[in-house]
Amino acid sequence: MRPPKDRLVAFNPEISYFKPRGIPLLALEETCLTVDEREALRLADLLDLSHEAAGQRMGVSRATFGRIIQRARKIVADALIHGKAIKVEGGNYRIVTEPGHFRCPGCGHHWTADCGSSRPVACPACRRPATCPFGEPGALPTPDPSIRNVDEPVKSPLYDDAVQSSKSKARKS
Repeated sequence: MRPPKDRLVAFNPEISYFKPRGIPLLALEETCLTVDEREALRLADLLDLSHEAAGQRMGVSRATFGRIIQRARKIVADALIHGKAIKVEGGNYRIVTEPGHFRCPGCGHHWTADCGSSRPVACPACRRPATCPFGEPGALPTPDPSIRNVDEPVKSPLYDDAVQSSKSKARKS
């Protein structure tokens, strides 16, 4: 079995313990929520991100994010229903505090993105789809075979309609 991949966590509050009010700590059963599970709750339930977008922010697949959030919700529900304390600690995570650095595979443009922001969808300079690792200073993208060559014609009915429309306008003037 391969070692678990570190999840990217962009928010790490000082508060790491929650307990029901009015019950002495010694009388409580305790359950543990990992730091990456808390981040999954923040992204999905507080920020209302899709599993796809939240997974990108944490550097994991949509399916892996789904498993993390399912486990986190079960832990929180168990604690709320059964009056347990929640201790937040541990997990496979890396706190992301520095901005992510990116490079466009098409035009070579370099840019940074704020800590905790999602992976860029496109290069801000040329709008080409961007595929590059998130949160790794100086990271270079892995070539993506799904990205078309700029010289290839676009095969899209919407694009074809827009081109035809602009050609028609140009002929009329």
